[in-house]
Amino acid sequence: MSFNLPRDLEEFRKVVRAFAEEKVKPIAFHLDQTKEFPAEIVKEMGQMGLMGIPFDEKYGGAGLTNEHYSIAVEELSRVDGGVGVICSAHTSLGTWGINEFGTEEQKEKYLRPLVDGTYIGGFGLTEDNAGSDSAGTETTAVDKGDYYLLNGKKIFITNAPEAQTYLVTAVTEPGKGNHGISMFIVDKDFEGFTFSEPYDKLGIRSSITAELHFKDVKVPKENLLGELNKGFKYAMMILDGGRIGIASQALGIAQGAYESALEYSMNRIQFGKAVGHFQYNSFTLAQMATELKAARLLVYDAAKKKDAHVKGYGKDAAMAKLYASDLAEKLTSKALQLYGGSGFIKGVDVERHYRDAKITQIYEGTNEIMKLVISGYILPKDKTAKKVEKPVAQEAEKKQEIFTGDPKEAAKKLVAALVADGYKLKAEPVDLEGSVEEADRVVAIGMGIGEEGNVEIAKKLANLTGSVLSGSRPIAEVKKYIPLRQYIGLSGRKFKGDLYIGIGISGAMQHLKGVEEAKTVVVINNDESAKFFKHAKYGIVGDFHKVVPALIEEIEKL
Repeated sequence: MSFNLPRDLEEFRKVVRAFAEEKVKPIAFHLDQTKEFPAEIVKEMGQMGLMGIPFDEKYGGAGLTNEHYSIAVEELSRVDGGVGVICSAHTSLGTWGINEFGTEEQKEKYLRPLVDGTYIGGFGLTEDNAGSDSAGTETTAVDKGDYYLLNGKKIFITNAPEAQTYLVTAVTEPGKGNHGISMFIVDKDFEGFTFSEPYDKLGIRSSITAELHFKDVKVPKENLLGELNKGFKYAMMILDGGRIGIASQALGIAQGAYESALEYSMNRIQFGKAVGHFQYNSFTLAQMATELKAARLLVYDAAKKKDAHVKGYGKDAAMAKLYASDLAEKLTSKALQLYGGSGFIKGVDVERHYRDAKITQIYEGTNEIMKLVISGYILPKDKTAKKVEKPVAQEAEKKQEIFTGDPKEAAKKLVAALVADGYKLKAEPVDLEGSVEEADRVVAIGMGIGEEGNVEIAKKLANLTGSVLSGSRPIAEVKKYIPLRQYIGLSGRKFKGDLYIGIGISGAMQHLKGVEEAKTVVVINNDESAKFFKHAKYGIVGDFHKVVPALIEEIEKL
Protein backbone atom coordinates (compact mmCIF):
# COMPACT_ATOMS: atom_id res chain seq x y z
CA MET A 1 0.00 0.00 0.00
CA SER A 2 1.06 3.62 -0.48
CA PHE A 3 2.75 5.37 2.42
CA ASN A 4 0.94 8.58 1.50
CA LEU A 5 -2.83 8.66 1.49
CA PRO A 6 -4.65 10.10 -1.52
CA ARG A 7 -5.52 13.79 -1.28
CA ASP A 8 -9.26 13.14 -0.88
CA LEU A 9 -8.63 11.07 2.24
CA GLU A 10 -6.41 13.73 3.79
CA GLU A 11 -8.96 16.42 2.95
CA PHE A 12 -11.62 14.27 4.58
CA ARG A 13 -9.39 13.94 7.66
CA LYS A 14 -9.12 17.72 7.91
CA VAL A 15 -12.91 18.06 7.89
CA VAL A 16 -13.41 15.47 10.65
CA ARG A 17 -10.51 16.80 12.71
CA ALA A 18 -11.91 20.33 12.56
CA PHE A 19 -15.29 19.06 13.75
CA ALA A 20 -13.68 17.04 16.55
CA GLU A 21 -11.52 19.97 17.67
CA GLU A 22 -14.30 22.55 17.54
CA LYS A 23 -17.30 20.57 18.78
CA VAL A 24 -16.13 17.50 20.72
CA LYS A 25 -12.85 18.44 22.40
CA PRO A 26 -14.23 21.42 24.39
CA ILE A 27 -16.85 19.22 26.08
CA ALA A 28 -14.90 15.95 26.31
CA PHE A 29 -14.03 16.41 29.99
CA HIS A 30 -17.64 17.29 30.83
CA LEU A 31 -18.92 14.20 29.01
CA ASP A 32 -16.42 12.02 30.84
CA GLN A 33 -17.34 13.39 34.26
CA THR A 34 -21.12 13.29 33.77
CA LYS A 35 -21.41 10.10 31.65
CA GLU A 36 -23.60 12.21 29.38
CA PHE A 37 -24.46 10.81 25.95
CA PRO A 38 -23.62 13.56 23.42
CA ALA A 39 -26.95 13.51 21.57
CA GLU A 40 -26.41 16.86 19.82
CA ILE A 41 -22.92 15.89 18.71
CA VAL A 42 -24.25 12.61 17.27
CA LYS A 43 -27.03 14.52 15.51
CA GLU A 44 -24.44 16.78 13.88
CA MET A 45 -22.39 13.75 12.91
CA GLY A 46 -25.45 12.41 11.13
CA GLN A 47 -25.97 15.70 9.31
CA MET A 48 -22.33 15.62 8.18
CA GLY A 49 -22.76 12.09 6.83
CA LEU A 50 -20.40 10.54 9.39
CA MET A 51 -22.97 7.94 10.46
CA GLY A 52 -23.25 6.51 6.95
CA ILE A 53 -19.74 6.82 5.53
CA PRO A 54 -19.23 3.43 3.78
CA PHE A 55 -22.82 2.94 2.61
CA ASP A 56 -24.39 3.41 -0.79
CA GLU A 57 -25.81 6.81 -1.68
CA LYS A 58 -28.86 4.91 -2.92
CA TYR A 59 -29.93 4.53 0.72
CA GLY A 60 -28.76 7.94 1.87
CA GLY A 61 -25.19 6.97 2.69
CA ALA A 62 -22.07 8.99 1.93
CA GLY A 63 -20.86 6.47 -0.65
CA LEU A 64 -17.30 6.60 0.67
CA THR A 65 -14.86 3.86 1.67
CA ASN A 66 -13.90 2.00 4.80
CA GLU A 67 -10.66 3.98 4.76
CA HIS A 68 -12.74 7.15 5.13
CA TYR A 69 -14.68 5.47 7.94
CA SER A 70 -11.47 4.38 9.67
CA ILE A 71 -10.08 7.92 9.50
CA ALA A 72 -13.32 9.36 10.91
CA VAL A 73 -13.28 7.02 13.92
CA GLU A 74 -9.58 7.73 14.44
CA GLU A 75 -10.04 11.50 14.41
CA LEU A 76 -13.07 11.45 16.71
CA SER A 77 -11.26 9.12 19.13
CA ARG A 78 -8.21 11.37 19.07
CA VAL A 79 -10.20 13.82 21.22
CA ASP A 80 -12.73 11.44 22.83
CA GLY A 81 -12.66 7.65 22.58
CA GLY A 82 -16.32 7.47 23.62
CA VAL A 83 -17.55 9.56 20.69
CA GLY A 84 -15.33 7.49 18.40
CA VAL A 85 -16.93 4.22 19.43
CA ILE A 86 -20.46 5.64 19.10
CA CYS A 87 -19.70 6.04 15.40
CA SER A 88 -17.83 2.74 15.18
CA ALA A 89 -20.44 0.54 16.87
CA HIS A 90 -23.25 2.21 14.93
CA THR A 91 -21.52 1.73 11.58
CA SER A 92 -19.72 -1.61 11.84
CA LEU A 93 -22.04 -3.46 14.22
CA GLY A 94 -25.49 -1.94 14.09
CA THR A 95 -25.73 -1.00 10.41
CA TRP A 96 -23.34 -2.99 8.22
CA GLY A 97 -25.21 -6.28 8.77
CA ILE A 98 -28.44 -4.84 7.36
CA ASN A 99 -26.53 -3.45 4.39
CA GLU A 100 -24.89 -6.82 3.76
CA PHE A 101 -27.62 -9.35 4.55
CA GLY A 102 -30.87 -7.39 4.53
CA THR A 103 -33.70 -7.49 2.03
CA GLU A 104 -34.65 -4.41 0.01
CA GLU A 105 -37.62 -3.93 2.33
CA GLN A 106 -35.38 -4.07 5.40
CA LYS A 107 -32.94 -1.63 3.83
CA GLU A 108 -35.66 0.87 3.04
CA LYS A 109 -37.20 0.58 6.50
CA TYR A 110 -34.07 0.38 8.66
CA LEU A 111 -30.89 1.05 6.70
CA ARG A 112 -32.00 4.40 5.32
CA PRO A 113 -32.67 6.07 8.73
CA LEU A 114 -29.48 4.49 10.11
CA VAL A 115 -27.14 5.83 7.46
CA ASP A 116 -28.56 9.35 7.55
CA GLY A 117 -28.24 9.50 11.33
CA THR A 118 -31.97 9.53 12.11
CA TYR A 119 -31.47 6.22 13.94
CA ILE A 120 -28.50 4.97 15.92
CA GLY A 121 -27.67 1.27 15.60
CA GLY A 122 -26.66 -1.32 18.20
CA PHE A 123 -25.56 -4.96 18.20
CA GLY A 124 -26.70 -7.60 20.70
CA LEU A 125 -24.37 -10.61 20.85
CA THR A 126 -22.70 -10.83 24.28
CA GLU A 127 -24.40 -12.63 27.19
CA ASP A 128 -23.38 -13.73 30.67
CA ASN A 129 -22.38 -17.15 29.32
CA ALA A 130 -21.64 -16.12 25.74
CA GLY A 131 -18.68 -13.76 25.76
CA SER A 132 -15.64 -14.99 23.87
CA ASP A 133 -17.63 -18.20 23.30
CA SER A 134 -20.46 -16.57 21.35
CA ALA A 135 -21.84 -19.97 20.42
CA GLY A 136 -23.03 -20.26 24.04
CA THR A 137 -25.99 -17.96 23.31
CA GLU A 138 -29.00 -18.56 25.59
CA THR A 139 -31.41 -15.91 24.25
CA THR A 140 -34.15 -17.73 22.35
CA ALA A 141 -36.44 -16.89 19.43
CA VAL A 142 -39.35 -19.33 19.11
CA ASP A 143 -41.28 -19.50 15.83
CA LYS A 144 -44.92 -18.66 16.56
CA GLY A 145 -46.15 -18.57 12.98
CA ASP A 146 -46.50 -14.87 12.22
CA TYR A 147 -43.67 -13.83 14.51
CA TYR A 148 -40.75 -15.01 16.64
CA LEU A 149 -41.07 -14.79 20.42
CA LEU A 150 -37.81 -13.43 21.78
CA ASN A 151 -36.69 -14.03 25.38
CA GLY A 152 -33.35 -13.47 27.05
CA LYS A 153 -30.74 -10.85 27.84
CA LYS A 154 -27.71 -9.26 26.23
CA ILE A 155 -24.98 -7.46 28.18
CA PHE A 156 -22.34 -4.78 27.50
CA ILE A 157 -24.25 -3.30 24.56
CA THR A 158 -22.72 -0.12 23.14
CA ASN A 159 -25.20 2.66 22.26
CA ALA A 160 -27.96 1.09 24.39
CA PRO A 161 -30.49 2.44 25.16
CA GLU A 162 -29.95 5.38 22.78
CA ALA A 163 -29.98 3.18 19.67
CA GLN A 164 -33.30 2.67 17.92
CA THR A 165 -32.52 -0.64 16.20
CA TYR A 166 -30.43 -3.61 17.30
CA LEU A 167 -29.12 -6.66 15.48
CA VAL A 168 -29.72 -9.47 17.99
CA THR A 169 -28.61 -13.10 17.92
CA ALA A 170 -30.89 -15.78 19.36
CA VAL A 171 -31.20 -19.55 19.36
CA THR A 172 -33.79 -20.69 16.82
CA GLU A 173 -32.86 -24.37 16.75
CA PRO A 174 -31.71 -25.66 20.16
CA GLY A 175 -29.06 -28.34 20.29
CA LYS A 176 -27.26 -27.27 17.12
CA GLY A 177 -24.77 -24.89 18.71
CA ASN A 178 -23.65 -22.09 16.43
CA HIS A 179 -25.60 -23.70 13.56
CA GLY A 180 -28.86 -23.02 15.37
CA ILE A 181 -28.47 -19.28 15.92
CA SER A 182 -30.28 -16.62 13.88
CA MET A 183 -30.09 -12.83 13.73
CA PHE A 184 -32.99 -10.40 14.01
CA ILE A 185 -33.59 -6.68 13.60
CA VAL A 186 -35.19 -5.62 16.87
CA ASP A 187 -36.76 -2.19 17.22
CA LYS A 188 -36.47 -0.29 20.49
CA ASP A 189 -40.24 0.24 20.46
CA PHE A 190 -41.17 -3.47 20.42
CA GLU A 191 -43.28 -4.35 23.46
CA GLY A 192 -41.39 -6.31 26.11
CA PHE A 193 -38.00 -4.92 25.04
CA THR A 194 -36.43 -3.03 27.97
CA PHE A 195 -33.01 -1.90 29.15
CA SER A 196 -30.98 -1.96 32.34
CA GLU A 197 -29.59 1.17 33.88
CA PRO A 198 -26.45 2.21 31.92
CA TYR A 199 -23.15 0.93 33.27
CA ASP A 200 -20.76 3.22 35.13
CA LYS A 201 -17.55 2.50 33.21
CA LEU A 202 -13.84 3.09 33.71
CA GLY A 203 -13.47 4.83 30.35
CA ILE A 204 -15.29 5.82 27.14
CA ARG A 205 -17.83 7.39 29.47
CA SER A 206 -19.50 9.53 26.79
CA SER A 207 -20.46 6.26 25.10
CA ILE A 208 -23.52 4.76 26.76
CA THR A 209 -23.60 1.02 27.51
CA ALA A 210 -26.44 -1.07 28.97
CA GLU A 211 -28.14 -4.47 28.92
CA LEU A 212 -30.94 -5.50 26.57
CA HIS A 213 -33.81 -7.39 28.22
CA PHE A 214 -36.31 -9.36 26.15
CA LYS A 215 -39.54 -10.59 27.72
CA ASP A 216 -41.90 -12.23 25.22
CA VAL A 217 -40.91 -9.74 22.52
CA LYS A 218 -42.83 -10.36 19.30
CA VAL A 219 -40.41 -9.93 16.42
CA PRO A 220 -42.15 -9.92 13.01
CA LYS A 221 -41.11 -12.68 10.62
CA GLU A 222 -39.88 -10.07 8.17
CA ASN A 223 -37.31 -8.92 10.76
CA LEU A 224 -35.29 -12.13 10.45
CA LEU A 225 -32.00 -10.93 8.98
CA GLY A 226 -30.71 -13.13 6.19
CA GLU A 227 -31.24 -16.88 6.41
CA LEU A 228 -32.52 -18.85 9.36
CA ASN A 229 -29.75 -20.36 11.53
CA LYS A 230 -27.03 -18.31 9.83
CA GLY A 231 -26.88 -15.70 12.60
CA PHE A 232 -23.61 -16.89 14.12
CA LYS A 233 -21.89 -16.74 10.75
CA TYR A 234 -23.23 -13.23 10.19
CA ALA A 235 -22.10 -12.13 13.65
CA MET A 236 -18.53 -13.30 13.00
CA MET A 237 -18.49 -11.45 9.66
CA ILE A 238 -19.83 -8.31 11.33
CA LEU A 239 -17.13 -8.54 14.00
CA ASP A 240 -14.40 -8.73 11.33
CA GLY A 241 -15.40 -5.26 10.18
CA GLY A 242 -16.02 -4.09 13.71
CA ARG A 243 -12.41 -4.82 14.59
CA ILE A 244 -11.27 -2.27 12.02
CA GLY A 245 -13.42 0.29 13.84
CA ILE A 246 -11.94 -0.60 17.24
CA ALA A 247 -8.42 -0.59 15.80
CA SER A 248 -9.14 2.91 14.47
CA GLN A 249 -10.48 3.97 17.86
CA ALA A 250 -7.36 2.64 19.59
CA LEU A 251 -5.14 4.39 17.05
CA GLY A 252 -6.96 7.68 17.61
CA ILE A 253 -6.72 7.43 21.41
CA ALA A 254 -2.99 6.69 21.14
CA GLN A 255 -2.46 9.54 18.67
CA GLY A 256 -4.25 11.99 20.94
CA ALA A 257 -2.16 10.94 23.93
CA TYR A 258 1.05 11.17 21.93
CA GLU A 259 0.29 14.67 20.64
CA SER A 260 -0.63 15.85 24.12
CA ALA A 261 2.53 14.41 25.69
CA LEU A 262 4.72 15.83 22.91
CA GLU A 263 3.31 19.33 23.39
CA TYR A 264 3.60 19.12 27.17
CA SER A 265 7.19 17.84 27.03
CA MET A 266 8.16 20.83 24.84
CA ASN A 267 6.61 23.32 27.28
CA ARG A 268 7.64 21.75 30.60
CA ILE A 269 11.03 23.22 31.59
CA GLN A 270 13.24 21.44 34.10
CA PHE A 271 16.97 21.99 34.72
CA GLY A 272 16.89 24.78 32.16
CA LYS A 273 15.43 22.91 29.15
CA ALA A 274 12.28 21.27 27.85
CA VAL A 275 11.88 17.79 29.35
CA GLY A 276 11.26 16.40 25.88
CA HIS A 277 14.88 17.06 25.01
CA PHE A 278 16.20 14.80 27.75
CA GLN A 279 17.50 11.75 25.96
CA TYR A 280 15.26 9.21 27.68
CA ASN A 281 12.14 11.23 26.94
CA SER A 282 13.19 11.95 23.36
CA PHE A 283 13.71 8.22 22.78
CA THR A 284 10.28 7.51 24.30
CA LEU A 285 8.64 9.99 21.92
CA ALA A 286 10.56 8.54 18.97
CA GLN A 287 9.35 5.04 19.84
CA MET A 288 5.77 6.33 20.15
CA ALA A 289 5.90 7.98 16.72
CA THR A 290 7.33 4.83 15.12
CA GLU A 291 4.75 2.50 16.63
CA LEU A 292 1.90 4.86 15.73
CA LYS A 293 2.96 4.75 12.09
CA ALA A 294 3.12 0.96 12.18
CA ALA A 295 -0.35 0.78 13.71
CA ARG A 296 -1.73 3.25 11.17
CA LEU A 297 -0.42 1.17 8.27
CA LEU A 298 -1.99 -1.98 9.71
CA VAL A 299 -5.35 -0.28 10.25
CA TYR A 300 -5.56 1.37 6.84
CA ASP A 301 -4.39 -1.82 5.13
CA ALA A 302 -7.23 -3.79 6.75
CA ALA A 303 -9.75 -1.12 5.72
CA LYS A 304 -8.46 -1.11 2.14
CA LYS A 305 -8.72 -4.90 1.96
CA LYS A 306 -12.30 -4.78 3.24
CA ASP A 307 -13.14 -2.26 0.52
CA ALA A 308 -11.53 -4.55 -2.06
CA HIS A 309 -13.47 -7.56 -0.70
CA VAL A 310 -10.21 -9.42 -0.19
CA LYS A 311 -10.94 -12.93 1.05
CA GLY A 312 -9.62 -13.44 4.56
CA TYR A 313 -9.35 -9.74 5.42
CA GLY A 314 -10.51 -10.84 8.88
CA LYS A 315 -6.91 -11.80 9.62
CA ASP A 316 -5.74 -8.27 8.79
CA ALA A 317 -8.57 -6.77 10.86
CA ALA A 318 -7.59 -8.94 13.84
CA MET A 319 -3.91 -8.00 13.44
CA ALA A 320 -4.78 -4.30 13.30
CA LYS A 321 -7.02 -4.54 16.34
CA LEU A 322 -4.48 -6.57 18.32
CA TYR A 323 -1.55 -4.28 17.57
CA ALA A 324 -3.33 -0.93 17.78
CA SER A 325 -5.12 -1.71 21.05
CA ASP A 326 -2.00 -3.10 22.74
CA LEU A 327 -0.19 0.02 21.57
CA ALA A 328 -2.95 2.29 22.90
CA GLU A 329 -2.66 0.82 26.38
CA LYS A 330 1.14 1.03 26.38
CA LEU A 331 1.46 4.43 24.73
CA THR A 332 -1.15 6.19 26.88
CA SER A 333 0.66 4.95 29.97
CA LYS A 334 3.94 6.39 28.68
CA ALA A 335 2.22 9.65 27.75
CA LEU A 336 0.81 9.97 31.25
CA GLN A 337 4.28 9.24 32.66
CA LEU A 338 5.75 12.08 30.62
CA TYR A 339 3.27 14.42 32.30
CA GLY A 340 4.43 13.27 35.73
CA GLY A 341 2.05 14.06 38.59
CA SER A 342 0.03 16.41 36.39
CA GLY A 343 -1.05 13.47 34.25
CA PHE A 344 -2.73 11.84 37.22
CA ILE A 345 -5.18 14.71 37.67
CA LYS A 346 -8.73 14.67 36.31
CA GLY A 347 -9.19 17.13 33.47
CA VAL A 348 -5.81 16.43 31.86
CA ASP A 349 -6.58 14.65 28.60
CA VAL A 350 -3.89 11.97 28.93
CA GLU A 351 -5.58 10.72 32.11
CA ARG A 352 -8.80 10.19 30.14
CA HIS A 353 -6.97 8.65 27.18
CA TYR A 354 -5.27 6.25 29.60
CA ARG A 355 -8.66 5.05 30.89
CA ASP A 356 -10.25 4.97 27.45
CA ALA A 357 -7.51 2.80 25.97
CA LYS A 358 -8.06 -0.33 28.05
CA ILE A 359 -11.43 -1.31 26.62
CA THR A 360 -9.99 -1.53 23.10
CA GLN A 361 -8.12 -4.68 24.18
CA ILE A 362 -11.37 -6.23 25.37
CA TYR A 363 -14.37 -5.59 23.15
CA GLU A 364 -14.99 -6.78 19.59
CA GLY A 365 -13.11 -9.86 20.73
CA THR A 366 -10.44 -9.82 23.42
CA ASN A 367 -6.85 -9.66 22.24
CA GLU A 368 -6.43 -13.27 23.35
CA ILE A 369 -9.21 -14.14 20.88
CA MET A 370 -7.48 -11.99 18.22
CA LYS A 371 -4.44 -14.24 18.51
CA LEU A 372 -6.71 -17.25 18.16
CA VAL A 373 -8.29 -15.73 15.04
CA ILE A 374 -4.91 -14.90 13.49
CA SER A 375 -3.47 -18.33 14.26
CA GLY A 376 -6.52 -19.89 12.62
CA TYR A 377 -5.59 -18.15 9.38
CA ILE A 378 -1.86 -18.88 9.41
CA LEU A 379 -1.75 -22.43 10.80
CA PRO A 380 -2.85 -25.56 8.95
CA LYS A 381 -5.77 -27.40 10.46
CA ASP A 382 -4.77 -29.62 13.38
CA LYS A 383 -5.67 -33.11 12.20
CA THR A 384 -4.64 -34.65 15.53
CA ALA A 385 -7.11 -32.62 17.59
CA LYS A 386 -9.93 -34.58 19.18
CA LYS A 387 -13.39 -33.22 19.72
CA VAL A 388 -13.92 -32.36 23.35
CA GLU A 389 -17.31 -33.50 24.58
CA LYS A 390 -19.04 -31.11 26.93
CA PRO A 391 -19.69 -32.73 30.30
CA VAL A 392 -23.28 -33.70 30.90
CA ALA A 393 -24.78 -31.52 33.58
CA GLN A 394 -25.35 -33.44 36.79
CA GLU A 395 -28.68 -33.23 38.55
CA ALA A 396 -28.66 -30.81 41.43
CA GLU A 397 -28.18 -32.50 44.77
CA LYS A 398 -30.86 -30.34 46.30
CA LYS A 399 -34.40 -30.30 45.05
CA GLN A 400 -35.44 -27.00 43.52
CA GLU A 401 -38.94 -25.69 44.13
CA ILE A 402 -40.44 -22.64 42.43
CA PHE A 403 -43.91 -21.69 43.65
CA THR A 404 -46.47 -19.91 41.49
CA GLY A 405 -50.12 -18.97 41.70
CA ASP A 406 -51.83 -17.37 44.69
CA PRO A 407 -49.24 -15.35 46.67
CA LYS A 408 -50.58 -16.48 50.05
CA GLU A 409 -50.46 -20.14 49.07
CA ALA A 410 -47.00 -19.72 47.57
CA ALA A 411 -45.77 -18.00 50.75
CA LYS A 412 -47.24 -20.77 52.88
CA LYS A 413 -45.46 -23.44 50.82
CA LEU A 414 -42.15 -21.58 50.95
CA VAL A 415 -42.30 -21.15 54.74
CA ALA A 416 -43.21 -24.83 55.18
CA ALA A 417 -40.27 -25.86 52.99
CA LEU A 418 -37.80 -23.68 54.89
CA VAL A 419 -39.08 -24.90 58.25
CA ALA A 420 -38.72 -28.48 57.02
CA ASP A 421 -35.10 -27.65 56.20
CA GLY A 422 -34.60 -26.68 59.83
CA TYR A 423 -34.85 -22.90 59.60
CA LYS A 424 -36.28 -20.94 62.53
CA LEU A 425 -37.40 -18.01 60.42
CA LYS A 426 -38.40 -15.64 63.23
CA ALA A 427 -35.32 -14.12 64.80
CA GLU A 428 -34.17 -11.09 66.75
CA PRO A 429 -33.48 -8.05 64.53
CA VAL A 430 -29.88 -7.28 63.68
CA ASP A 431 -28.25 -4.10 62.35
CA LEU A 432 -29.65 -3.73 58.84
CA GLU A 433 -26.35 -2.20 57.74
CA GLY A 434 -24.25 -4.86 59.42
CA SER A 435 -21.50 -6.80 57.66
CA VAL A 436 -22.88 -8.77 54.71
CA GLU A 437 -19.88 -11.09 54.72
CA GLU A 438 -20.34 -11.98 58.39
CA ALA A 439 -24.14 -12.21 58.33
CA ASP A 440 -26.03 -15.47 58.71
CA ARG A 441 -28.96 -14.10 56.70
CA VAL A 442 -29.58 -11.32 54.20
CA VAL A 443 -32.61 -9.86 52.49
CA ALA A 444 -31.43 -8.36 49.20
CA ILE A 445 -33.26 -5.97 46.90
CA GLY A 446 -32.84 -5.29 43.19
CA MET A 447 -34.04 -2.78 40.61
CA GLY A 448 -37.37 -4.60 40.52
CA ILE A 449 -38.17 -3.07 43.91
CA GLY A 450 -39.15 0.13 42.10
CA GLU A 451 -39.65 3.28 44.17
CA GLU A 452 -37.60 3.91 47.30
CA GLY A 453 -40.68 3.68 49.50
CA ASN A 454 -40.92 -0.01 48.64
CA VAL A 455 -37.66 -0.66 50.49
CA GLU A 456 -39.63 -0.48 53.76
CA ILE A 457 -41.35 -3.79 53.06
CA ALA A 458 -37.95 -5.42 52.55
CA LYS A 459 -36.70 -3.90 55.81
CA LYS A 460 -39.71 -5.33 57.62
CA LEU A 461 -38.91 -8.82 56.30
CA ALA A 462 -35.24 -8.37 57.20
CA ASN A 463 -36.07 -7.30 60.78
CA LEU A 464 -38.50 -10.20 61.22
CA THR A 465 -35.97 -12.80 60.05
CA GLY A 466 -32.88 -11.30 61.71
CA SER A 467 -31.31 -10.41 58.36
CA VAL A 468 -28.93 -7.75 57.10
CA LEU A 469 -30.32 -5.61 54.27
CA SER A 470 -28.32 -5.92 51.05
CA GLY A 471 -28.91 -5.67 47.33
CA SER A 472 -27.56 -5.59 43.81
CA ARG A 473 -24.91 -3.16 42.60
CA PRO A 474 -27.36 -0.92 40.65
CA ILE A 475 -29.61 -0.57 43.71
CA ALA A 476 -26.61 0.80 45.63
CA GLU A 477 -24.74 2.60 42.87
CA VAL A 478 -27.59 4.02 40.78
CA LYS A 479 -30.59 4.20 43.12
CA LYS A 480 -28.53 4.63 46.31
CA TYR A 481 -31.17 2.78 48.34
CA ILE A 482 -28.42 1.01 50.32
CA PRO A 483 -24.82 2.02 51.09
CA LEU A 484 -22.23 0.95 48.52
CA ARG A 485 -20.54 -1.24 51.14
CA GLN A 486 -23.71 -3.34 51.35
CA TYR A 487 -24.14 -4.60 47.80
CA ILE A 488 -23.44 -8.21 46.87
CA GLY A 489 -21.61 -9.15 43.71
CA LEU A 490 -18.43 -9.92 41.85
CA SER A 491 -17.06 -6.47 42.70
CA GLY A 492 -18.94 -6.21 46.01
CA ARG A 493 -19.48 -8.30 49.10
CA LYS A 494 -19.67 -12.08 49.13
CA PHE A 495 -22.48 -13.66 51.15
CA LYS A 496 -21.57 -17.09 52.53
CA GLY A 497 -24.25 -17.43 55.21
CA ASP A 498 -27.27 -19.69 55.66
CA LEU A 499 -30.19 -17.87 54.08
CA TYR A 500 -30.40 -15.38 51.24
CA ILE A 501 -33.76 -13.89 50.17
CA GLY A 502 -33.61 -11.83 46.98
CA ILE A 503 -36.48 -9.50 46.02
CA GLY A 504 -36.72 -8.08 42.50
CA ILE A 505 -33.23 -9.19 41.43
CA SER A 506 -32.93 -10.68 37.94
CA GLY A 507 -29.72 -12.59 38.58
CA ALA A 508 -26.98 -10.91 36.55
CA MET A 509 -23.59 -12.63 36.60
CA GLN A 510 -22.19 -9.76 38.68
CA HIS A 511 -24.64 -10.53 41.51
CA LEU A 512 -24.60 -14.33 41.18
CA LYS A 513 -20.87 -14.39 41.86
CA GLY A 514 -21.58 -12.94 45.28
CA VAL A 515 -23.98 -15.66 46.42
CA GLU A 516 -22.21 -18.76 45.08
CA GLU A 517 -21.41 -19.99 48.59
CA ALA A 518 -24.78 -19.18 50.19
CA LYS A 519 -26.38 -22.27 51.74
CA THR A 520 -29.98 -21.52 50.68
CA VAL A 521 -31.05 -18.99 48.05
CA VAL A 522 -34.66 -17.82 47.82
CA VAL A 523 -35.77 -15.65 44.91
CA ILE A 524 -38.93 -13.52 44.65
CA ASN A 525 -39.50 -12.08 41.18
CA ASN A 526 -42.52 -11.44 38.97
CA ASP A 527 -40.61 -12.59 35.87
CA GLU A 528 -40.67 -16.35 35.65
CA SER A 529 -37.84 -16.24 33.09
CA ALA A 530 -35.52 -14.37 35.48
CA LYS A 531 -32.17 -16.12 35.39
CA PHE A 532 -31.90 -16.09 39.17
CA PHE A 533 -34.55 -18.82 39.51
CA LYS A 534 -32.10 -21.30 37.94
CA HIS A 535 -29.67 -20.59 40.77
CA ALA A 536 -32.14 -20.73 43.64
CA LYS A 537 -33.28 -23.58 45.84
CA TYR A 538 -36.66 -21.94 46.36
CA GLY A 539 -38.51 -19.20 44.56
CA ILE A 540 -41.85 -17.47 44.23
CA VAL A 541 -43.01 -16.05 40.91
CA GLY A 542 -45.21 -13.06 41.66
CA ASP A 543 -45.57 -9.40 42.52
CA PHE A 544 -43.47 -8.70 45.61
CA HIS A 545 -46.10 -6.18 46.77
CA LYS A 546 -48.31 -9.20 47.43
CA VAL A 547 -45.75 -11.95 47.98
CA VAL A 548 -43.60 -10.29 50.66
CA PRO A 549 -46.54 -9.23 52.90
CA ALA A 550 -47.92 -12.76 52.58
CA LEU A 551 -44.50 -14.15 53.51
CA ILE A 552 -44.27 -11.84 56.53
CA GLU A 553 -47.74 -12.91 57.63
CA GLU A 554 -46.81 -16.61 57.44
CA ILE A 555 -43.57 -16.13 59.36
CA GLU A 556 -45.34 -14.15 62.08
CA LYS A 557 -47.62 -17.15 62.66
CA LEU A 558 -44.66 -19.32 63.65
